[in-house]
Amino acid sequence: MLEILAERFNYIPIIILMMIGLYVVIATGNLVKRLVGLSLFQTSVFLLYITIGKVFGGGPPIIADDGNHGEDAGHGAETADHAAAATDHAAEAADHAVDAAHQAAQVLYSNPLPHVLILTAIVVGVATLAVGLALVVRIREAYGTIEDDALNAADYSLESGSAE
Repeated sequence: MLEILAERFNYIPIIILMMIGLYVVIATGNLVKRLVGLSLFQTSVFLLYITIGKVFGGGPPIIADDGNHGEDAGHGAETADHAAAATDHAAEAADHAVDAAHQAAQVLYSNPLPHVLILTAIVVGVATLAVGLALVVRIREAYGTIEDDALNAADYSLESGSAE
């Protein structure tokens, strides 16, 4: 049991952050605190996806340049005059491509897709937070408070006053 917890130790703080964010969203009546809780919850989800995307022993998904790219290419008329040399260069390039493919297949890479998705989610999360804060400012201007109970009471009094 202890080994399982040690292997998955990084999930424990993520789950704690997620639960704290969810608790703040549910338990508090202040709209700004709810937005902070929502942001905390989103951040924990981002961390969870990045953690899931990590492959043990894998490196970054960047193919290293071996440094000899294009060195043996002919220039202008020299290549046009020597068709046999061009064929040899093409064969060498194909051999290098096959070697590079074999080397790339032997290297273990982390999955880049979660990182790309999280970058998009961060942008959406920041935009959502900005819109939420703008709405809180407008609610404060209209009602004079950002507490949920006071807002519900003000809405109830407006509805009951307009019904009469």
